[in-house]
Amino acid sequence: MNLNSIKRCRWVKENNPLYVSYHDNEWGVRSHDDCYLFEMLILEAFQAGLSWECILNKREAFREAFDGFDYRKIAAYPEEKLSALAENKGIVRNRLKIKAAVKNAAVFMEIQKEFGSFSDYIWSFTKGKQIINRDGAARARSELSDTVSADLKKRGMKFAGSVIIYSYLQAVGVIDDHEAECFCAADVKPPE
Repeated sequence: MNLNSIKRCRWVKENNPLYVSYHDNEWGVRSHDDCYLFEMLILEAFQAGLSWECILNKREAFREAFDGFDYRKIAAYPEEKLSALAENKGIVRNRLKIKAAVKNAAVFMEIQKEFGSFSDYIWSFTKGKQIINRDGAARARSELSDTVSADLKKRGMKFAGSVIIYSYLQAVGVIDDHEAECFCAADVKPPE
C-alpha cells in the first residue's frame, strides 16, 4: 500500500507520526477492552482545553506516570503521588485533572461492579451498535454524548462534559466519524 496516496480525514496532522498512527489504528475502532477504555477516558479528560496532538505527544509519559493506566492503582493514589504527578513535567500538570483521574478510576470500578465491565456499560447506550456518521459534519456533541455525560456526572465522574464524552465515544469506536473519503471508513478500501 502506498502511504502517500492514502486519503485520511482532513483534521489529521500528517507531519506527526503519532497523530497519523492514532487516526489510522485507533480512532473510531470499536473497543471493548476496559483497560483501553479507561486510558482513553483519562486522556480525553486531560485534553480538555488543550489540543489532542499535545496529549498524544505526552501519551507515553502519561502511561508511565499513571502506572500504565491501571485504574485499581490510580483509585488508591495517596496525596504524595498526586503531588508527584503535579510536578511531573512530562504530563499535563493540572491538579484538578489529576484529582479527577483518581475519582474517575473509583467511579469506573463502581460501574464495572454494576454492569460486569465498563465496556458493557458504555456500549449499552447504543445497544452494542456503532454509530456511523459519513456526512462530513463536524460535531462536538450529540444527544448520545449528552446522555452518557449526564449519567457519568450523576455517578460522580469529573471532566465528563458532553464535548469530552463525544470525543471519547469517537476515540473508542462507539461513534465512527471518519470522513466518507477516508480510507478508514468501513466502505472505503485503501489503495493497493
